Amino acid sequence: MPRPLIVGNGKVMVTFDEKLEMRDFFYPHVGQWNHLQGNRNRLGIWVNGAFSWISEDGWERKLGYKEDTLVTEVETGHLGLAVKLLINDAVHRRENIYLKKVVVQNLSDTEREIRVFFGQDFSIDETEVGDTVFYDAINQVLCHYKRNRYFLINGFSDAGRFQQFAAGIKGFGKAEGTWRDAEDGSLSANAIAQGSVDSVMGFNLQLGPWGEGTIYYWICAAKNIQEARTLNDFVLSNKPEELLFRTETFGRAFLDACLRNSGDAFCADDLNYSAALTETYKRSLLILRAHFDAEGAVIASPDSDIMVTNRDHYCYLWPRDGAFAAYALIRAGYGRLTRGFFDFCANALTEKGYLLHKYNPDGTAGSSWHPWLEDGVVHLPIQEDETALVLWALWEYYQQERDLEFVLGHYHDLVRPAAHFLSSYVDENLRLPAESFDLWEERRGIFTFTTAAVHAGLMAASNLARLFGQPKLADKFSWRAAEMKEALVKHLHDKEAGRFYRGLRFNRKKGYFEPDTTVDSSLAGVFLFNVLPVSDIMVSETMRQVEETLRVKTEIGGLARYYGDYYFRQTEDLAQVPGNPWFISTLWLAQYQTRAARNAEELAGAGHHLEWCVKYALPTGIMPEQLQPYTGEALSVAPLNWSHAAYIIAFMEYVARRRELGRRRE
Repeated sequence: MPRPLIVGNGKVMVTFDEKLEMRDFFYPHVGQWNHLQGNRNRLGIWVNGAFSWISEDGWERKLGYKEDTLVTEVETGHLGLAVKLLINDAVHRRENIYLKKVVVQNLSDTEREIRVFFGQDFSIDETEVGDTVFYDAINQVLCHYKRNRYFLINGFSDAGRFQQFAAGIKGFGKAEGTWRDAEDGSLSANAIAQGSVDSVMGFNLQLGPWGEGTIYYWICAAKNIQEARTLNDFVLSNKPEELLFRTETFGRAFLDACLRNSGDAFCADDLNYSAALTETYKRSLLILRAHFDAEGAVIASPDSDIMVTNRDHYCYLWPRDGAFAAYALIRAGYGRLTRGFFDFCANALTEKGYLLHKYNPDGTAGSSWHPWLEDGVVHLPIQEDETALVLWALWEYYQQERDLEFVLGHYHDLVRPAAHFLSSYVDENLRLPAESFDLWEERRGIFTFTTAAVHAGLMAASNLARLFGQPKLADKFSWRAAEMKEALVKHLHDKEAGRFYRGLRFNRKKGYFEPDTTVDSSLAGVFLFNVLPVSDIMVSETMRQVEETLRVKTEIGGLARYYGDYYFRQTEDLAQVPGNPWFISTLWLAQYQTRAARNAEELAGAGHHLEWCVKYALPTGIMPEQLQPYTGEALSVAPLNWSHAAYIIAFMEYVARRRELGRRRE
């Protein structure tokens, strides 16, 4: 199930599903650890002996965010209970505090008691073993803890502090969970439980005809009970409503700085394009920023439901995805926010100068399916483009920010060792990058996208070497890049078909490389990284065939990742559906059309692809990885940070191109 709502501050990230249940609670890193781990924190209503959790049938839900903020704005109502809830969620901009405001409306002409219950179902550090929950009678709060993780829960309403509570056993023996205790409207007041545990907090509101009451609820995340209590005191002294307002104001200030720096470049009326494109751009900036951990990692997605099919998740930093995310923020004027990412990569770089497949947000190596040994041959289990694109993004950082001291600080521990690796990890016969895994992580070989990325990384390193007074080293890196460009055209371009090969795959039985002729959207890398201009016939013909072959020919449309894509495949009718439509692939085509456009009419196609992204994003603006090709429903994970990064980049190029073409007409 997608995550249409996420809130976070770089240390705490909280997500909600479309039924408004809290599904992920990450702390102390964005993406690590998930203290719900597939469980649900619930919200339920009791009225006149009838009870319903808001995730159940009978509730109508409208999900969204307050404009230009990462504060949710949600409405949900139940006709049978005659109750409506107005909900705001946020994570404090600085402190590790999740905040919730619930306005409860009595849609009845009689006075009624309405009881509101919040269920907490933590599995701390991703396992329920050894958890404790207790009622802290001194501070009158609930607290879940294990080792150095404490989650203090508190709240008050117009009638004062919460009136009911219970702690108990969940999912063990015959105990479903303490949340069942809420369904009769009364909680047991059991004060402690250990093992596999949950808790419930209840508020009793007496509301007059068509009256309403307000509840504030919060969770303080900390490493010990003293810190948790200090955060609780901070909420009580500053008032939760004020903290919500400050968080809301901070979000608007974040966007205002970008738009001010951009002048009138994003004035929809001036450029005559849909205002929804700009709103999606701003929403993407907020969503993308939330994926950045305070210590530098940029997780791919917080949507843990992927574990149902994968037994793993997307809560890792892939250096490639992180480089695209950093590049997007840099281009949008937020380069200083990406410095932690480059710090992270410098610390993660191996002594040989390459980055591994992926990383946990705390900097440790992530899980991998790339072998070190295959068919008796030892090789590196890497995707070489991941190392290269970090250098590509760092050069863009310098160009935008001119932050000489920061870049110099990473010249010796990141740029030089990575560039030496890129320039030496070469197939000496072909003069192309040596074999590694492709950007889709599915096959090993020498790929067009990887070659283009390595070219970009080497050119970035050359520029930085020249900047810091090492012209001989700069020449070495640029010479190797030029050699690869020549080899790309010679060995990876299919002159007969008129397009680039996806790559070359080594046939060990025959003892030589064979072309992989699969049409793949990643062939866009040749122009994305400026190896060849869009005006080059090899690029234009390749992209023409990419669009023609990978266009999804259903009502949904969009562009597949590659022909025959098996990941979450929905049909074997490849003529109609060569693969599920991906946001990244579709946006790469938009970038090509933007760069190639000679007039407004030719640019229109790029605008249509941007509008396609707006149309098929979730109503909250969240973009998934891919879509069901017949229904348009989100598949795989949602959000995907790479989708939002790709939108930001494509949108900015589109706007700049429109303005350029407009000036030419003048």
